[in-house]
Amino acid sequence: MRRNIFSITGFAVAVILLAVGGLTLWGSAYIHNSVQNQLSAQQIFFPPKAAFAHPKAGSEITPNMIPTVSQYAGQQLLTGQQAEAYADHFIAQHITDMTGGKTYAQLSTASIAQPDNTKLAGLVATVFKGETLRSMLLNAYGWWKVSQITYIISLAAFGLGAVSFLAGLFGFAGLRHDRKLAAAKAPAIEQINEAGHEASTTA
Repeated sequence: MRRNIFSITGFAVAVILLAVGGLTLWGSAYIHNSVQNQLSAQQIFFPPKAAFAHPKAGSEITPNMIPTVSQYAGQQLLTGQQAEAYADHFIAQHITDMTGGKTYAQLSTASIAQPDNTKLAGLVATVFKGETLRSMLLNAYGWWKVSQITYIISLAAFGLGAVSFLAGLFGFAGLRHDRKLAAAKAPAIEQINEAGHEASTTA
């Protein structure tokens, strides 16, 4: 009886886990494709390889971009990793170079205090656009990570589902073995009982 319950439970858990695996795999693929399609539509490309040959502080390519951005040289921005590199190591660096490390909020406050400073107002507008693009790319990067996490969860669910299914099969196999063993023992037990009955009758 216990073995039978164990087998049924194993199959039930397997069905649930396989369903979870299927749903999370679908979710992962949906998020992955959505992010990639959105990034592709922006038509953003990294600078060509030649641009990274002579990095210089304050220029388009700075020395600290080499280990993070140069690996994507000439490529179209299509993945979450590329979005993170472009946002945090390309756009952010140019914003820092333009503002001297000041944030958009600091520049905006200064611009409000100096309404006639058109140069500062232009810088505020440029930084706002840059930070907006950064936030969009980092949002894409965040969802890209979610797709990777849900993909791992789906693999784990499929693996555990397979284990549960096999456990249910082994349980049923053991149950059949027990029944066959009991059936094989039944005649012998019956003969012993008959022999005991005859002996008691004779006595």
